[in-house]
Amino acid sequence: MDRTAQLVGRAAEPTVANLSGVTEVADVTGVTDIAEIAEIADAAGLPHAIGGSASLRALHRGAVAVLDANWTGASTVPSRGLYPHQWSWDSAFVAIGLRHVSPRRAQTELETLLKAQWGDGRIPHIVFNPSVPLDAYFPSPDFWRSSTAGRAAGAPRTVQTSGIVQPPVHALAAWLVHRADPGLSRARGFLARVYPRLAAWHRYLVHRRDLGGGGLASVVHPWEQGMDNSPSWDAPLARITPAPARSFRRADLDHGAAEDRPTDLDYGRYVRLAAEYRDAGYADTGRTRAGRAHTDHMGHMGHMGRTSHTGRADGFAVEDPAFNALLIASEHALAHIADELGATGAARHARAERLTAALVERLWDPAEGMFFCRDLNGGGLVPERGVSGLVPLLLPGLPHEIAAALVRTLRGPHFGLGSTTRLVPSYDLLGEAFDPHRYWRGPAWFNTSWLLERGLALHGEHAGAQALRRAVLDLAGSSDFAEYVDPYTGEACGTTGFSWTAALTLDLVHRDGPGTGTKGGDLA
Repeated sequence: MDRTAQLVGRAAEPTVANLSGVTEVADVTGVTDIAEIAEIADAAGLPHAIGGSASLRALHRGAVAVLDANWTGASTVPSRGLYPHQWSWDSAFVAIGLRHVSPRRAQTELETLLKAQWGDGRIPHIVFNPSVPLDAYFPSPDFWRSSTAGRAAGAPRTVQTSGIVQPPVHALAAWLVHRADPGLSRARGFLARVYPRLAAWHRYLVHRRDLGGGGLASVVHPWEQGMDNSPSWDAPLARITPAPARSFRRADLDHGAAEDRPTDLDYGRYVRLAAEYRDAGYADTGRTRAGRAHTDHMGHMGHMGRTSHTGRADGFAVEDPAFNALLIASEHALAHIADELGATGAARHARAERLTAALVERLWDPAEGMFFCRDLNGGGLVPERGVSGLVPLLLPGLPHEIAAALVRTLRGPHFGLGSTTRLVPSYDLLGEAFDPHRYWRGPAWFNTSWLLERGLALHGEHAGAQALRRAVLDLAGSSDFAEYVDPYTGEACGTTGFSWTAALTLDLVHRDGPGTGTKGGDLA
């Protein structure tokens, strides 16, 4: 049974198609102390207001309205105008929020995405809605040509997708969705159906994407990591010859201010990388210098010719800390799913521990107190401080001294959390490339602050976690659930009515309820 009735204290349950009936919260008018508010609400079995720019009642209603407006009947688009299809890690975050008001719809969100999985295990970063006009978004399905260019990699024939991936939050989302209503999940066989697909997804990343040979997954396009124009990509991207501007049309500028979006030069490089990957059949071999040397040798031996244009010295292959931290978190979640299904999760916990050790060995810089990307073609760590280097704080197996150093960095002058900023900026406040409005080059995003709030709480930084939680809720409400915000002023940037902002707001509104997985047990 859906847990909605328990959450709202009323008889009517929203359907999978509509959530707008879920609005009741505890009346704590005039109460400002967090502990007292929690005590009142817990006694009533209801969510509660914590002060700030908006009550949780208004936040709840607003978040539900956003998710209803962006629901297509089978999945949730990030934004009707700017992002009119299903995005991979967006849907995972959406499911995490939806579980509080409709676990059934949260399950559907993940199931719809997983139906588009490729035969090699990859989960594509976009699943295209065929009813959306081709010119509504670029790159469109006719650019990716998944069913033909991706045939060797097992791309589905009945649905059009992109050919690249996004961060692997999905197993964590599936586990949290299950915990929200285990009875419903078991009755529907939810975990039994998604587990094989999630396991195949992790196999693809661990085996096909260990391009550096050090045990970590690599990304082969900035879009895969999710932080598209982060300054961390500037050096690796500098080797890429941009596609001519006349060869594509940017639909994103129809819906967002140019100063908030990646530059045309960046976009030309994104298009070049994606086209080369497509033209190589979405193959993951030969994407590093070492891999190319091996592939070229085998090509000469077998008279099969050299590697494609994708395998040139200007290729892109990067080990990213946030991508791998989310893989580790989801590997722990897969272990819990295996246990729930009557198997053993011990091997998966052990793999997560090995990945954590590799993350520390390859990407940790003790002198700087954070993790950095590793450019597999340029050599060495990329000396740019991005929020990605803080995200591993969410891992339970992180050594204490590393967790403590990350907290110091988070609060220090480069990110300023709790002093100059309320949400975590996406890039170094003191960096030369910092821009408070341009996408991932400085603005604060709600999903990364949500991840770091969990990390702070997990490592005993409860006051900091509570302050970050309040900031997320305040700024989500005041910005109309913006895609991202200026880290200093909280001014809305990008689009508004953004789905993961609304969904993660719901998660924080309903924090600490039964089955929410906020005590760290969902990963440990």
